[in-house]
This record gives sequence, C-alpha cells and structure tokens, in this order.
Amino acid sequence: MVRTRRTPSEALVDQGRQLLGWFADLDDADASRPTVLEGWDVHAVLAHLDLGLQRTAGGLGPEPGSAEGSRQRALEHADRFAYGALLDRVDEALERLDGAPLPPDVVGPAVVELVVHADDLTRSLPDRDPAPQAKPAIGVACRALAGVLETRYPGRSVEVRVPPHAAVQISVLRDGRLDPGPTHTRGTPPNVVETDATTFLRMATGRTTWADALASGKVAASGLRADLSEMLPLTT
Repeated sequence: MVRTRRTPSEALVDQGRQLLGWFADLDDADASRPTVLEGWDVHAVLAHLDLGLQRTAGGLGPEPGSAEGSRQRALEHADRFAYGALLDRVDEALERLDGAPLPPDVVGPAVVELVVHADDLTRSLPDRDPAPQAKPAIGVACRALAGVLETRYPGRSVEVRVPPHAAVQISVLRDGRLDPGPTHTRGTPPNVVETDATTFLRMATGRTTWADALASGKVAASGLRADLSEMLPLTT
C-alpha cells in the first residue's frame, strides 16, 4: 500500500521549502517592507525563521525567552546576514532536516513557526502571492497547539475542535483558576468550541483575540463552559 500522509518531519521540510521559494521570489524592496508584526520587516522574519530552523536541525526546541527577546535576536541576525545569505542558510538547514529523526516536541513548534509566519507574511504583503501554507503542515501545527491546550488544561468538560485536523477535551480557566467542571465520559461533552484552522492558529499565537474571533462568527461556542478567553494565547 502506498503511504500518502506525510510525517510531521516531512511536513516541516515541505512547508519550509515552499516558504523558502516564496521568500526567494521577493525583490530587495519587499525584503525591507514592514509586516503586521510590530517592529518586524520581512528580512527580520526570514532571519527569525533561520534561527529557529538552525536550532531544529540541531535537535533543539524553540529558544526560551520573551517575544521582545525573540525580536531583538532576529534583528541582530538580520544585521549580520544579508537577505540572500539567509536564503542559503535556510536551504542548508532544510537539507539537514530532510529525513532527520526528530521528536514531536521539536518538530511541532518548528512547524507552527513556519505556518503562522506564512500567514503573517500573506497579510503583510497583500499585493504579492500568498505565502504558502501546505495542508499537512497546517495539520501538524493545529495538532501541536491543541496538544499544548490539552496538556496545560487537562480535563474532559470542554471539547475543542479544529476540523479536520484536531479535537481535544480540556478544562477551562476561570478567574485564573483551573475549573475542571463535571467529567464527561460518554459521547460529546455538552461544551463544545469549534473553529477553522486559520482562526485557531491566530488565537493560539496571539494574532487575534478570543473575543474578536467569537464576535466575527469564526468561532462556534456552545455550553456554559465553552470559553477559552483566559487560556489564549498559548504562545506569541
């Protein structure tokens, strides 16, 4: 039987190569254009992705620290390496990652970075072709962040669905305290949150708020406990 589903590591490399091709098609003026991320231009985003992929190729997860610390490291890296040199570095990192055995806690965050920043770049350069987001990579990113939600807020009172990629059961956070509520053991819990992949990834990474997504109709929430406002974002 022919295997058609990509492994998370394969999805990482494929997403990285597609996004690298998109970066390579930009001109010098595009590289200095600002993005929807305050204080970041396109060159800095590429530098940030290079830093992350170099760590991933070394078997390391994301570098700990604040969002501002991450931005400063990216700006320093962009000052050190020209745009074309960063393209070469990313290509080299993807070559090393191709076929490399990597644990899920390393692959998942790396895919999240590539997919979420592709969305950032699409919104930043609306006059350019959309930055690619490969479906296998979107699935890996959604499952990785849904897994964080499940681990951080264990329970079985609320089901969070991101069809067709992920579904997890969790508790909710109320007034800063974990409120597991009644344990639901059969069928679907009475509290359900459902949204599309793009909205889930944006909420989970601080690109949009729970309140805004709910008001826009992009989140369906049923049940008294179907409220993730205190639990998002999961990362920034």
